[in-house]
Amino acid sequence: MKHFVKKGERPLRFPRFALVFYGIAVLSACLYAAFLCSTAFSDWFNRHVSSLLRALLAHLTNWIPFSLGEFLVIMLLPVAIVLVCFGIRRYADSWRGVGIFCGSLLSVAALVFSLFTVGFAPAYRGSSLDKKLGIDRRDVSAEELYETALILSEQVTAEKERISYSSVTRFSIMPYNYAEMNDKLLEAYDRVCDQYDFVQRLNSRLKPVMLSEAMSYTHITGVYSFFTGEANINVAFPDYTVPYTAAHELSHQRGIAREDEANFMAFLVCLESEDPYIRYSGYLNLLEYVLSALSSASPEGYRQVYAALPGEVLGEMAAFSSFFEQYRHSVASEVSETVNNTFLVMHGTEGTKSYGMVVDLAVAYYRSH
Repeated sequence: MKHFVKKGERPLRFPRFALVFYGIAVLSACLYAAFLCSTAFSDWFNRHVSSLLRALLAHLTNWIPFSLGEFLVIMLLPVAIVLVCFGIRRYADSWRGVGIFCGSLLSVAALVFSLFTVGFAPAYRGSSLDKKLGIDRRDVSAEELYETALILSEQVTAEKERISYSSVTRFSIMPYNYAEMNDKLLEAYDRVCDQYDFVQRLNSRLKPVMLSEAMSYTHITGVYSFFTGEANINVAFPDYTVPYTAAHELSHQRGIAREDEANFMAFLVCLESEDPYIRYSGYLNLLEYVLSALSSASPEGYRQVYAALPGEVLGEMAAFSSFFEQYRHSVASEVSETVNNTFLVMHGTEGTKSYGMVVDLAVAYYRSH
């Protein structure tokens, strides 16, 4: 494969935009190295620089009624096919042309890396949430798990009195739409921001995922797309999981990256809400995490807490187990688990098991209070 430049024909050159993207990526790599070296610098950058990029992206995409991030992911394959076909036709007559074409495509990935590094990476390398909250996180005993589960079960029981349940599905019913839920969560976030200055104050819009049913087979209930600044939620899951999941993704949008910390911040936000259903969602979702840990640490304690729960709550939990059975074993979930675990480990966390580490924060919180 040899290419001869005809007289008057301009030789192929690397596009300027690709050179710019690669230059930014090199600077971003140096910045990422700085994050690895300094927790204090990561905290400062996340709070004063990354927050600006996250806010900018959120404001730019707020007006779009659908998830731009989901749309871009869906369009990735067909666009890639079109670009490859174009590249074969335009550049395949020389190795130089092929190299320029492939380098141009990869420069887009370099730009995505830069967006992640500047907008989200320092949140993984900053100080932990327990230090920011001033709570004592340490090893948890079976007795502490039992006491925490008991407190949460009492709170769930109290909130249950203001919740309606379907006699058919046995699930609780969220008494408003997603836009109203969004407003209620933002109000709760404002109260959290008043208490903790490290939480970013941001007016943002939750994006329901169009392909939520397909997404359910990956076991993903929500995702924050850092390249568009959007908090996306899977709306195919039962109502009681949605406010808590939404608060979790909004936590990512505000620079809380680690999964256990986003889970716990979601719980704190739900507690600050004036709406009983959002508080119910926060208490019950955290209780499920704590009960899961308690079942291994103290089967007897688990049985006692579980037996004391109201019938409506037990019915909801049983209904969720039945609902999830259709998605439990799927190839998509295995692939998703592997990819997500690899991503989280690469950024210094315990991988996908970090989601359940919210239990340590819950016990530390009630120990401190």
